[in-house]
Amino acid sequence: MRLLSFFVFLIVLGISVIWMKSSQNDYQVLRGYTFGTYYVVKVRSPRTIKNFAALVDEQFDKVNQHLSVFEKKSELSALNDAPDNQWVPVSADLFYLLQKSQKIHALSGGYFDPSVAPLIELWGFGKNKNPTVPTAKELANVLKNVGFDKLLLKEPNLVMKEKKQLSLNLSAIAKGYAVDLVANALKNKGYEDFLVDIGGEIYAAGSRNEENEPWNVGIGTPSETNYDNSLAVSISNLAVATSGNYRNFHYINGKRYAHTIDPKTGLPTEGDLLSVSVFAPTCTEADAFATAMMSMGEKKALAFADENKLAVIFFVADDSQSFKIVYSQTAHEMLEN
Repeated sequence: MRLLSFFVFLIVLGISVIWMKSSQNDYQVLRGYTFGTYYVVKVRSPRTIKNFAALVDEQFDKVNQHLSVFEKKSELSALNDAPDNQWVPVSADLFYLLQKSQKIHALSGGYFDPSVAPLIELWGFGKNKNPTVPTAKELANVLKNVGFDKLLLKEPNLVMKEKKQLSLNLSAIAKGYAVDLVANALKNKGYEDFLVDIGGEIYAAGSRNEENEPWNVGIGTPSETNYDNSLAVSISNLAVATSGNYRNFHYINGKRYAHTIDPKTGLPTEGDLLSVSVFAPTCTEADAFATAMMSMGEKKALAFADENKLAVIFFVADDSQSFKIVYSQTAHEMLEN
């Protein structure tokens, strides 16, 4: 993986399939809008992809059906409404993601915790769009029901809540999972060279041309209004996901509150860490680790990345009201190759 000097970032709305040809490369590109953001799927192949849009939409429908907290009839919503101390059968998709969440929750020391759902609602970042600062008593009452260790998993595909009030929000991992679902669907169809991008959560497979050059992906500038990229990286058979607090936030009584919630305190995270970009074998993992490290803060996150040999790029605010870029040791090694 090498660092590039430029990258062109394209945001697209609407849904379209574009067939592009050149003397060396045949591309098919699907662009659209899902999960509140854009998506781009680009496949390099001379074979026309049959039912391209339907193939991708099927994966998005699967995510909404099983994992969405905004869909009242989704499987996750049903689990959130389930009683305590009762084994509930769930789909393989939901069980897989809960297992993955459980592992990353333990590895991160609890900083990745999908049970922060009631805290997200309390601060107005979920279905509740009325942001207010909760009282200490309100916060303490909600924190009693937070903790992913209150969820038990048992093969095959059984889940139990130890507290009825336990409620899950998988938004911090579901978009990455959606990227992986689309990538796996393309692989199962025999395609080897493609890029899947959902709102900056990316998986790149194979190469972008016949010279076997890797795909170029951008790392966005941490700015409320600037949608340019600060740098770009070349990757192949690798995912990257970014978590940041610089666009999703509230101002309440003149104070800025970020959308990333610290599951230990119940408070929106503060500090100089602006964004975290994680490279991993799957976008599911990259997405979850990025969220966990945003909750940790700069020093803990960098130590965690180095301890677990994660390739991570951090954007950190500095004294000049700008930012600096910090690399984990594994990221340094990857960028030098």
